[in-house]
Amino acid sequence: MKRLYPVLIAGFSAGVFEIVPMAKSLSCCLIIPTAALFALYLEMKSTNRPEPFDISIGVRFGLLTGIFAALFGVTIETIVTLITKTNDLVESFPQMQQMLETFPVDKMTRSEVVGMLKTVAEQIRTAGFAPLYTFALLVNTLIVNSIFGIIGGMIGVKLLNNKYYGGK
Repeated sequence: MKRLYPVLIAGFSAGVFEIVPMAKSLSCCLIIPTAALFALYLEMKSTNRPEPFDISIGVRFGLLTGIFAALFGVTIETIVTLITKTNDLVESFPQMQQMLETFPVDKMTRSEVVGMLKTVAEQIRTAGFAPLYTFALLVNTLIVNSIFGIIGGMIGVKLLNNKYYGGK
């Protein structure tokens, strides 16, 4: 369990930053890779690591940081949505409808998608929770955060090895 502390701390931190409105747009390309670097740094400092990191450690730490960030971020987002009964989907639903009207798909498909989104938005407005929205958010966030976490872990290995181990 002690081995998971750095990725849990970094993942939780990233998950919290992922729900902040202005920082939300930076989560994949800045917050998650930085969190993976932070997890590696915490590991290095907590274990007084004498040897440089291997790239596989960076991949593992980045992947775990991305997964934990996704789990914490979606959980916090779901709790906030449950309390406030609103979120980005509800707020931007009229613009989404307008955008979907311009898509080059048949009318039946378009109306089904709009109907499904309308149902999800209504569930959020009334109950504060929509299972489909939460599931889609979780799957999307797990995939994106894992990919960018791995990238951040590999970059983090290179940066930390250069700074603390003389580029080994």
